[in-house]
Amino acid sequence: MTGKGAQKRPTSNEKTFEIAVFDGDGIGPEIMRPTLDILGEVAGSSGTFGFEFQSLPAGAGHYRDHGIALPQSSLDAAREADAILLSAMGLPDIRYPDGTEIAPQIELRFALELFAGVRPVYLRPGQGSPLRIADKGGVDFVIIRESTEGLFASHGKGEVIRDEEARETMVITRGVSEKLFDFTFALARQRKESGKGPGRVHCVDKANVFQAFAFFRKIFLERAELNPDIEAQCAYVDAAALWMVQRPQMFDVIVTENMFGDILSDLGAGIMGSLGLAPSADIGSEHAVFQPCHGTAPDIAGRNIANPLAMILSAAMMLDWLGREHGLEEMVTAADALNEAVTTVLSSGECLTPDLGGSATTGEVAEAVLAAYRNGSPA
Repeated sequence: MTGKGAQKRPTSNEKTFEIAVFDGDGIGPEIMRPTLDILGEVAGSSGTFGFEFQSLPAGAGHYRDHGIALPQSSLDAAREADAILLSAMGLPDIRYPDGTEIAPQIELRFALELFAGVRPVYLRPGQGSPLRIADKGGVDFVIIRESTEGLFASHGKGEVIRDEEARETMVITRGVSEKLFDFTFALARQRKESGKGPGRVHCVDKANVFQAFAFFRKIFLERAELNPDIEAQCAYVDAAALWMVQRPQMFDVIVTENMFGDILSDLGAGIMGSLGLAPSADIGSEHAVFQPCHGTAPDIAGRNIANPLAMILSAAMMLDWLGREHGLEEMVTAADALNEAVTTVLSSGECLTPDLGGSATTGEVAEAVLAAYRNGSPA
């Protein structure tokens, strides 16, 4: 599948990026299509970069029809791509024989060694929140979730013994943890230099109870010594969850284990007012996947009322990552402009999907974002 305008002929000065696209299940295809259209126009107006999108089969629907959730050919193509754009995947009524959900996105994290799950948490002008914090300063922090180890290391490997006992194993390794913490300190430094944060990292764990978390914290403090320009603090996960509700402004970058990150990132989305506003990235040393945090919402699939903003914001994260990886400042600037376009739509309050209290369709919101981008585009 190709977004409108996405396959324009590259100019001699233009770098073309191969993007692997997974449309997903449920509302997945509905929010992916307009996102590709937007990316196509962003690229078309740049003159310095372009995209070629390759749609790849995967997901719960593919498992239902073909008996496999992530074909080897799709994984191979994703591995060769410059970046991977993935929509919501999974369906509640389609599961593996052991009862677990179909989740190719987890398989991609392990196969491509995407150790850093990046989950931004922020409040934009006009963006509602269930917390009364609007008068206490802005909320803008990032949760970094280790995405290949922790309790999720048991994914597909747990055991049930004689129908009397079940076991899962947590795994923390030095090699992955060091890469994770180095990534986190670099992100905190980047945010500090851009004025988005004070340069502070909280390591969130349960080191007072579990040896694995004590080891996790030990490695964090070792890497902190190599980054003296960044403030390093530690917090237990229960306290961190409390502080996220009471005073989220205290956080800049949070780094934590896989399961804790899974839970805290949804708490962060709750602070933002909707999972429909929560983008994410899973980044490794060589590959990166960008996808919305929300699920497939099969109850509203096909009704053209799904919120596309988390998908669009995930695409903006992809633009930023590609721009920084390849030294293309135009892509970073375009990512900022796309983020600002979403802010413009939210702050106006005139074109919102039902989950945000509006009555606009998926397509209308995407068109509003594109119009705002055109009006504010640096091009």
